Amino acid sequence: MRGIAYFIYKNIKILFLTLFIFIISYSCREKNYSAKKYINYIGYLDPNTTISSTSFALCGTGKIEGTHHGLPKLAYKPNKGIFDKTIRSKYQNNEYTDSGYLNFRFVINCKGEIGRVEIIQMNIDLEETELNSEMIDQLYQLTSESENWNGYTTKDQKPIDYYMYVSYKIIDGEITEILP
Repeated sequence: MRGIAYFIYKNIKILFLTLFIFIISYSCREKNYSAKKYINYIGYLDPNTTISSTSFALCGTGKIEGTHHGLPKLAYKPNKGIFDKTIRSKYQNNEYTDSGYLNFRFVINCKGEIGRVEIIQMNIDLEETELNSEMIDQLYQLTSESENWNGYTTKDQKPIDYYMYVSYKIIDGEITEILP
C-alpha cells in the first residue's frame, strides 16, 4: 500500500507544481509588461524628434523594415561604390579640422526619399561631441539627395519603407571612410 500512496502523492505534487507554473506564466503574459513600458521597438525614429522635409511621407502600412541595420545592399542607387564616389567628389573640406564620426540614421520610403533623420556626432574615441555645423549641413544635404537611394517594393509589388544609416569617419575634416 505504501508504494501506491507514495506514487499518488508524488503525481499530485507534480500536478500542482505544473499548475502553479502555468498560472504564473499566464498572468505575466496577460499583464504584457513590455507593451506598457516600451511603446516602440529598439531603433525607432520618432517623427517628432527627427528631421524630415514637409513632403516626406511613409508609403507602406506604416511598418518600417530593416530594424537596427537597414537594407544596405538594396538601399544605394545604383550601388555603394557609386554612392561613395558621389559623396567624395561633391564634398568640400572648407578648412574643417574636426575628427570623429558623423552618423545619420533615417527612413527611406518607397519613392527613395529620406526622412526621420537622426544625426549623431562623436569624437574619434566614440564619445558624444559637437562637430562643425557647416560640415554637418553639407554632409546632410549630400546624404539626403534622392538620387542616392532606391525605393523598394516586395515581390508582390507592395511598397516598403525601411531603415538605413550612413556613418562618415572624418579625420581633420576629410572623409576617410563611409560605412556601412
